Amino acid sequence: MVEGEAGTAARLDAFAIRDFRNLERIEIELPAAGMLIVGENGQGKTNFLEAIYYLQLLRSVRGARDQDLVRFGAAGFHLGARVASDRVSQIGIGFERAGRRKRVRLDGVVSERLGDAVGALPVAMFSPADVDLLAGGPAGRRRFLDIMLAVTSRGYLRALQRYRAALVRRNAALRDAARQHASRADARVEVWEQPLAEHGAVLWAEREAWVGSANERFAAHALGQQRATDIKLGLTRSGPHRDDLIITISGADGIARELRVFGSAGQQRTAAIALRLLEAETLRDRRGGAPLFLLDDPFAELDAPRTRRIVALLAERGLGQTVLAVPREDDIPSDMARLQRFRITAGVLRRD
Repeated sequence: MVEGEAGTAARLDAFAIRDFRNLERIEIELPAAGMLIVGENGQGKTNFLEAIYYLQLLRSVRGARDQDLVRFGAAGFHLGARVASDRVSQIGIGFERAGRRKRVRLDGVVSERLGDAVGALPVAMFSPADVDLLAGGPAGRRRFLDIMLAVTSRGYLRALQRYRAALVRRNAALRDAARQHASRADARVEVWEQPLAEHGAVLWAEREAWVGSANERFAAHALGQQRATDIKLGLTRSGPHRDDLIITISGADGIARELRVFGSAGQQRTAAIALRLLEAETLRDRRGGAPLFLLDDPFAELDAPRTRRIVALLAERGLGQTVLAVPREDDIPSDMARLQRFRITAGVLRRD
């Protein structure tokens, strides 16, 4: 689908879960508008959202290994979904703990390369851990950019995969060169610099475009100049894997300061939700329809006025199917109470 072309919003119509985290067996048909899940901490509501997000990324949104997603005592997990998407109508994912084998089917056809199945169902998700996007180090912000751009651009995904492969090989060559002190060390390191520069340029360009840079430019690689020091450290110190996304906030004096350092907890949480809204809008613009939007306890620690503004912002953006998970009934904003309500207890999901 052409970016910006009007299309059908992504939707999860039916979802079957087997042995994913503490979710032993769930079969559910989701309302078109979305659903509201109420459950105390540790009962499985975040696991349910994580299972939905897995349909897009084919890995845990929380960074867990696949074998750690399997329910205790089970041989593996399986996710099956009937969806509306610009790419597919059915997604099936199975993982076997014994051989650590993962198989993905799109519309009944096995994907030989998992990368081809990434982004089959566009999903944006806010979780409490997203505050680290503002307060944490640059790695989380790079991951945010990489996931968003990879699921909307096959070219970005390919460049990211090839860049990472070249980076691993260059770092290995650096470590070998430092140990062996071989006369041809430079040559073995240098061979990986061209693919790093080529694929890194793609990553830089798409990242720059997303943050709205007025001037398209490619930052010059300093790989050749830094090679001698890189060999001593056994580490590639220059490239997109070192990028950061700087987010600022203007104070009463009009001076922009880093939100990571100067923002309050409420401002950081609000900004994290805003980032996820931008992600959802990017998916909508590039995929032709609104993505699923998952919200995991988004209003915790926010005062009532800030919560109202966020709910209003969600409504203004015209998001599609929304799944909201909260621990208590009192955490449900009145404007979102229209969503059909479910309750989860010890991994069992029931219509309320």
